[in-house]
Amino acid sequence: MELSSAEAVSTRFLGLTQRSVSEDLGCRRGEFSRKHYGSVELLISSDADGAIQRAGRFRVENGSSDENAGYAPGTWHRTDVHLENPEYYTRWYFKYFLGKVHQNYIGTDSEKNPFFLSVVLSDQNNQRVPQYHSILWRKTGTQKICLPYSPTKTLSVKSILSAMSLEKFEKGPREIFHPDIQKDLLVLEEQEGSVNFKFGVLYAKDGQLTDDEMFSNETGSESFQRFLQLLGDTITLKGWTGYRGGLDTKNDTTGTFSIYTIYQGHEIMFHVSTMLPYSRENKQQVERKRHIGNDIVTIVFQEGEETAPAFKPSMIRSHFTHIFALVRYNKQNDSYRLKIFSEESVPLFGPPLPSPPVFTNHQEFRDFVLVKLINGEKATLETPTFSQKRQRTLDMLIRSLYQDLMPDLHKNMLNRRSFSDVLPESPKSTRKKEEARQAEFVRLGQALKLKTGVKGDAPANLSTASFCKKEPWESQSFCSNFPHEVVCADSWGQSLLVSTDAGILLIDDGQTTVQVFDKTLQIKQMHVLEALDYLIARTDKGKDSRLLVFRLSSVQKDIETKQVVRSKYDCRENKLERTKGCHLYAINTHHGSELRIVVAIRNKLLLITKKYNPCNSLTGSCLSLSESPVEEFQYIREICLSDPPVVMTLVDGPTGDSDNMICVAYRHQFDLVNESTGESYRLHHIEANKVNFVAAIDVYEDGEAGLLLCYNYVCQYRKVYPFNGGSPLIQPSAYDFHFSWNQVPYAVVCAFPYILAFTTDSIEIRLVVNGNLVHTAVVPELQLVASRLDIYFKAAAAVSGSSHSGSKEMSSRSSPQTPTAYDIPECSVSSSEGEVTCKSLYKIPLSNLVGRSVERPLKSPLTPKVVTTPTSSGITSLPVTHSLSLSRMEIKEIANRTRKELLGLLDEPIPKTEGAQKQKKIPRRQSDPKQGAVRSTSSDRIISASFESYSEGRHLSTSSDPDSVANREESSPFSFPFHLTSLYDEDIIDLK
Repeated sequence: MELSSAEAVSTRFLGLTQRSVSEDLGCRRGEFSRKHYGSVELLISSDADGAIQRAGRFRVENGSSDENAGYAPGTWHRTDVHLENPEYYTRWYFKYFLGKVHQNYIGTDSEKNPFFLSVVLSDQNNQRVPQYHSILWRKTGTQKICLPYSPTKTLSVKSILSAMSLEKFEKGPREIFHPDIQKDLLVLEEQEGSVNFKFGVLYAKDGQLTDDEMFSNETGSESFQRFLQLLGDTITLKGWTGYRGGLDTKNDTTGTFSIYTIYQGHEIMFHVSTMLPYSRENKQQVERKRHIGNDIVTIVFQEGEETAPAFKPSMIRSHFTHIFALVRYNKQNDSYRLKIFSEESVPLFGPPLPSPPVFTNHQEFRDFVLVKLINGEKATLETPTFSQKRQRTLDMLIRSLYQDLMPDLHKNMLNRRSFSDVLPESPKSTRKKEEARQAEFVRLGQALKLKTGVKGDAPANLSTASFCKKEPWESQSFCSNFPHEVVCADSWGQSLLVSTDAGILLIDDGQTTVQVFDKTLQIKQMHVLEALDYLIARTDKGKDSRLLVFRLSSVQKDIETKQVVRSKYDCRENKLERTKGCHLYAINTHHGSELRIVVAIRNKLLLITKKYNPCNSLTGSCLSLSESPVEEFQYIREICLSDPPVVMTLVDGPTGDSDNMICVAYRHQFDLVNESTGESYRLHHIEANKVNFVAAIDVYEDGEAGLLLCYNYVCQYRKVYPFNGGSPLIQPSAYDFHFSWNQVPYAVVCAFPYILAFTTDSIEIRLVVNGNLVHTAVVPELQLVASRLDIYFKAAAAVSGSSHSGSKEMSSRSSPQTPTAYDIPECSVSSSEGEVTCKSLYKIPLSNLVGRSVERPLKSPLTPKVVTTPTSSGITSLPVTHSLSLSRMEIKEIANRTRKELLGLLDEPIPKTEGAQKQKKIPRRQSDPKQGAVRSTSSDRIISASFESYSEGRHLSTSSDPDSVANREESSPFSFPFHLTSLYDEDIIDLK
């Protein structure tokens, strides 16, 4: 039976609204993984005699071209191409520790295995967010966590190790005083993988199906040459001083030329088959196979039509290559088609191939291929073949370093204070001696840092890359200078319904704030269900807590007619029965045919559902059962638990009959509760002294339920099969994974393909499919406000108390990361500190994160407004003020001298002051004796400039030069009210 147009529209709105968009996309994880990251296939090839040469299992990733599929994935734009686990976020010791005063400890665990601990107190990007960064070095790998700084409570080494789940020791940690320990720890960190990469490029003519034929091609076609020019620049190997990727740069034994490029701070050398030495006598071309066969990643450029016999990894006899990227060029439409083969043990890595995997924009194709290959090699290092070798090497290095330090255990080199406090300053009794040691410590660390940067082994800083392209997590200013404390909130159309200390407010960007309820009604939790015309809220605490249900249409009518603001006493008719004393509730948000509510009252769960509401098929309108919304709900059953739940999530079964589940978290475990029988089953037990439950996010894989369990630093995916014979089947999944956050989050939001962790001062952004980190942003005094649809958060922005800060001239020449007087309202300035914190509301549109537009079923309840395109003058963001004190200038000159010693440039005049450098614009990099005439893209040039400025002892990202800032503003195609600034500390610190 066909639906009327009104019914169709109503049904569409119902589906869009009842199912949270972020959760709906999250539930497609399994189907998305299979379509876009490929399925594992057994690939077999045979020789001319029919004998099998090699049988291997590879994951084949070729995008999805099925236009009739039931699930249409989002359109993946350029912004979804991210480096995963980028070194400028993961190389903590180089970034936060090296060249700064920090503490290093040595000890042995209960199994007599040695370990090292490094701790530093740093202010991330000068954002007034001091934190302890800690690295634990063990034979199984490194563990990194961020701990908050409290001026009233010092942090002990024991508490740090306890947070890292290391509580029993054979020998307690002792501090290492000698500055040379920095060299050894830097070597340990380099075991995480190389900063630079070498990739093979193999040319295959049409019809060539064996590696001997492919490696025997002396030259490539015209299209192959254009492809090489797209990848990088042709450089002369003899005399080459950059990253050489194992090629001979002295005697031309590995060829005369090669292809080289720099991409986002990474040097890449390509081993091109037609440029490596060719031998007519050697049919196997051993010299070429020696390089390309030992590359983890190889690009195969295959000539011929799409209908020709396709390349298979089994054609290449190599046990080292784990990833093949098959590239075909189409002359008719000047496009490239990409296909990825990954050995089955390689974890999933992005970016996912578009659908179809055809690129007509050559620059986007280059960016996609390079990011895909870099991510692929990093993922390969996590396979058992490589990870076991890395662990053995790391174990050997740690034990060797421990043995070297053993004779000094009874000397003064090691601190005799076990479990001493991690002090930001040295003890007063040894001030002068400690200052001298710290100065030497910093000098050696800075020399190591500069030397590593000169060699090209340093991770690049990409904080300037945000000026080049719009990232999907960039936020928009929603409400400036919001003075109220936020308790909870939810989206209502394009508006935000917020529970504050002043009552319930309705806020819209640019509109007057509307008071909906007065402050006598204290709402602690709420859901706005527009299609169902409900506002569900939980009020107060303790015995007076209740669950309230309102009609949105009634609330909206009161707003439009400007009726008297409702109070707590006007809501007595809106209380749901049996909910007195509730401390938590949860609703189902997708895949449910009916609205279900689970209310927690101490250790009891009440299951409440919405009564069936018949619709008139002729008019398309639904019949209201009663005037009161409360009467439309019915009590189903009561379920008793052993303890009060802290986290609750409703999990919909595939049939919705008797297989619906409730995930609850309490004590040290997550349990699954059968809604029909009330029986509970252990899902996951947590082995930790203290458990901080964060969330249980329901996702779906192949139509079956799965859960992201978030607690402490951990996020773990568990697939849950339906109840079978009274109990659920909890089994490992093909796409199962777990990872650790760098900080303990208080909230986690799944906005597929991203998962975001919110802490008190940062947002950590990872990918749902593999948990890999893509971005970390510093946001002082951060509070997540709402996330069911768009993501809203509250954050601080400082307004300087300087007398010059209000002048238009200074505002126009200020840093892009500094709010102008026009953008942020005036605030009263504290006389003691010189600046005051103004908190504002910001918004991250979900449509930006998911890569497609999200329709809104209902308009904002407030008056519609004209939307204007923001201009560059409307930039507001977190301020980043950088000023060098006299002591910093002195240290900087020491660093400059050290750099010149390393480079042999002592005869060059040293710039007098930082101000003298500020009078000059940074010249555009034309050539480099290290790189030759190397072409790079706009993003590459920014990173090259960043490296250049780094070698000069300063960073573009930390520059306050008005001219260079103005140039960056003009070159930036996007401007945002709130920049999620990447984490990066200055390389020069003040010893004070």
